[in-house]
Amino acid sequence: MTIDTATFTPTWSEEFDAPIEWSAKWVGDRTSAYRYRDHNPDDDKLDWLDPGCVTVSGGVATFTATPSGRTLGNGRRAWHTGLLTTEYSAEGFQVRTGDHVETRVRLPSGTGAWPALWTWKDGRNEVDSFEYHPDNPNLLELSNNVNRASTYHSDADTIAPDRWVTVGTTYGACSVEWYVNGERVFSDGTGVGDDWSAYLILNLSLSAGRWHPAPCDPAPITFAVDHLRVYRGAARW
Repeated sequence: MTIDTATFTPTWSEEFDAPIEWSAKWVGDRTSAYRYRDHNPDDDKLDWLDPGCVTVSGGVATFTATPSGRTLGNGRRAWHTGLLTTEYSAEGFQVRTGDHVETRVRLPSGTGAWPALWTWKDGRNEVDSFEYHPDNPNLLELSNNVNRASTYHSDADTIAPDRWVTVGTTYGACSVEWYVNGERVFSDGTGVGDDWSAYLILNLSLSAGRWHPAPCDPAPITFAVDHLRVYRGAARW
């Protein structure tokens, strides 16, 4: 099954064709998903958030991670890295049941890179449109943590380091659906319920080495995003 977003109603977007609207549209220095808001020794992450790690040029946002002089509570050296969230912004945009979100990204190649598009609100409401780790170069992790469903989607023809890919997610009440380059690849049959809503998070995390390799050298790690778009009322289930 394919999806045609031209039949949906656009409701919100970020095309990265202008400087990031910090505070108004996006926040990059904190998220309630991290224990200390701007850094997080949990979840196998080395992240220490720095809005300066997200830059825009030529219609593309680039997230750049570099080693930090800071030390996390777990004793590991932190990496400064970029995160965009609608939480805490003046606009406070949230996706909700029935919406479809789409992003086009260039997957990173650097060891330890962990890019993702996901949702979060009130310590829960997490749906992962995708997570990616270069040590599994042809695989995307797709997860609904609201009503527990997930899969690994593998495709060597479309998913690989330094390759552009379009990922879409429809937050259906009874079934969340994931699309890669317009083709449906997973329908979870559990959904998010009728009254679900959450903030968007788009970020580049760094793995600490528990489940995936940590960065092996101090070279910067990058992740690029072409756009992020939301369509309202896409789902009917």
